[in-house]
Amino acid sequence: MAPDPIHLSKFLSFVLRHKPDAIGLSLDPQGWALIEELVTKGNASGTAFSRDDVLAAVATSDKKRFSLSEDGMRIRAAQGHSVTVDLGLSARQPPAVLYHGTATRFVDAILAQGLTPQARQQVHLSANEATALKVGQRHGKPALFRVDALGMHTQGLTFHQADNGVWLTDHVPPHFLTLAPPGGA
Repeated sequence: MAPDPIHLSKFLSFVLRHKPDAIGLSLDPQGWALIEELVTKGNASGTAFSRDDVLAAVATSDKKRFSLSEDGMRIRAAQGHSVTVDLGLSARQPPAVLYHGTATRFVDAILAQGLTPQARQQVHLSANEATALKVGQRHGKPALFRVDALGMHTQGLTFHQADNGVWLTDHVPPHFLTLAPPGGA
C-alpha cells in the first residue's frame, strides 16, 4: 500500500532538511542522500515507502521541494535546510522586487531587525506576492513584505535561486523592506 503523499513529503522534508540523523541517514556536503539508503533507513524507522514512492513525491511536489541527481540515484531538499549544506548555487542578480510572507505577529520584529534565517541557513523570498502570502498563511494571519532586492544587490548583498525558484539570501536589512498594505501590494 502506498504511503500518504502528504505524510511522505513531510517526512522527506524533515529528514533531508533538518534531521537526517533521526533515521541514521548520511547527507553529503551538498545535501544529497542515496535514495536506496533513504528508503532502507526510512523503512527501518517505521515509515514505510519505496523508491517509486520517493520518485512520485518528487514528481508531484507542487512546491518542487526536492531535486534528483542527474543519474537518478540521489535526492536532496531544494532549500530550507537547518543542517549545514552547500547547494552549490551560483550568485544571481535578483528581480527588482521580491516578496516575503509571514504572520502579522512577526511584523514588528522584522521591521526592527530585518529578515533573518531563523532556524534555516538562509532567508527565503518569493518572486510573486501570491506565493509569499501563501507561505505567510501557514503561520497565522499573513503579512506581506516587499523586498528591494535590486537595491540589496547593488549594495553587494548576494542572492541565489534554488532549483524550485525560491530566492535565498543571508539577511534582509530593515531598510530594504516595505510592509505591503493589508489585502496585497
